Amino acid sequence: MQTHDAKRVEIVIEAPMQRRLTDALEAAGVTGYSVLPVHGGSGRSGPWTRDGQIGRGGMVCVICLVAPDRLDGLLNGVIAVLERHIGVVSVSDAQVVRAERF
Repeated sequence: MQTHDAKRVEIVIEAPMQRRLTDALEAAGVTGYSVLPVHGGSGRSGPWTRDGQIGRGGMVCVICLVAPDRLDGLLNGVIAVLERHIGVVSVSDAQVVRAERF
């Protein structure tokens, strides 16, 4: 089966900022993404939990796959949202089977 290059982008952000982030993704041409709850983790300030230090809304992880040529536009929109908020962005190489969907 033939596969095609893609980029997997994962963004962990405060839940109240989710809508602003997904709006930015859609404006960058992203047609699909998944939003997952984040129950806890550890960062520069040490461990945290959804019920503790992060606030009532907690954190979410937004995951999407995009064609490599769309990555820069997506990241520009994401960084504009994250400038003043807690968040982490990671980008990794991926392979997809149905390239026309991304």
